[in-house]
Amino acid sequence: MLSGKNILLCVSGGIAAYKMADVASMLVKLNADVHVCMTENATKFIPAETFSVLTKNKVYTDVFDETPDDYINVPHISLGTSADCILVAPATANIIGKIANGIADDMVSTTVLPARCPILIAPSMNVYMFENPIVQDNIEKLKRFGYKIIEPASGHLACGYDGKGKLPSPETLVECVVYETAEEKDMKGKKVLVNAGPTRESLDPVRFITNHSSGKMGFAVAKAAANRGADVTLVTGPVSLETPVGVNRIDIESASDMYEEMTKAAAESDIIIMSAAVADYTPNEVADNKIKKSDGNLAIDLKRTQDILKTIGEVKKEGQIIVGFSMETENLLENSRKKLISKNADMICANSLKTPGAGYQVDTNIITLITKDDEEELPLMSKYDAAKKILDKVLTLA
Repeated sequence: MLSGKNILLCVSGGIAAYKMADVASMLVKLNADVHVCMTENATKFIPAETFSVLTKNKVYTDVFDETPDDYINVPHISLGTSADCILVAPATANIIGKIANGIADDMVSTTVLPARCPILIAPSMNVYMFENPIVQDNIEKLKRFGYKIIEPASGHLACGYDGKGKLPSPETLVECVVYETAEEKDMKGKKVLVNAGPTRESLDPVRFITNHSSGKMGFAVAKAAANRGADVTLVTGPVSLETPVGVNRIDIESASDMYEEMTKAAAESDIIIMSAAVADYTPNEVADNKIKKSDGNLAIDLKRTQDILKTIGEVKKEGQIIVGFSMETENLLENSRKKLISKNADMICANSLKTPGAGYQVDTNIITLITKDDEEELPLMSKYDAAKKILDKVLTLA
């Protein structure tokens, strides 16, 4: 995902510096070329040699730690100016203050100052230090200058206090780097509306009807669109998935909830991609109390839910692109092409539940992209890669 990208990790002297070893390792696994510079205090928490082994690159801790080759490519200049993205983490109150006020007196601050790439700052410190108005003023100053602030997590801190100030997980930090650098921002300025996951249709306060959708495909689409610079809103049913970085998430329960949120947001969207497995039927009545079991059979009276794709298709604006999904168990292409026409969609992403590697719970998919003019069958690939292909096709329709 990060092949050809040069990522610079700037580590300052906070207890959470140890987490950056995992960050470096994860970035290397994504094929990034990872470089590290550290403040002298950071080396008190984690040795520079750890990062050298993980990244296979020299780690710089001193502005004056130069070799003859460095006289030509001065490290604190070349590292900053050659990076595609810089992550300062953990960012102590000290290093935040230095960067915000143009002070350059250690390896990290002198390397960040000449950089022209996206710079991510991940504050990590005691809760009262973080809340100090001077620190907050410095953070706001960085935001005004275009630095991206990764909000610290809340919890039990190493100092013994509880509150906001924890360095986010390595996974979150890596996702922030991916969001900034992985894809060309060719969807910047586009408003994309995506839905995902199942819905739950209540029978009583205890039971509900649902389906096997994991939401993975819709979340992959939302993530890929956000990584390409789009303004993404994701409306999702109940799933156990983390919100992709840069995505505005709206959680719903039922098909009627999904209908309300989708129709409300559709008018302002340039691209609408409906991958959710919305229930076609819902109980005609919901019991106020738990339905007690008996010796006989139980019949449930169901009614049709509102057709979200058809409703939005009927009021489609000029220039708006609408994409639907079609999960079939038979007559895949025939049924999907009928759906394309009846819903007034621009594209249907069709897949079969019976095809190995496709379906709800797996991380891969096999999709056929159907438009009024052609059909393109994609090979087995990850759902994120499939999402990228879907967006590539969408941009040709815009």
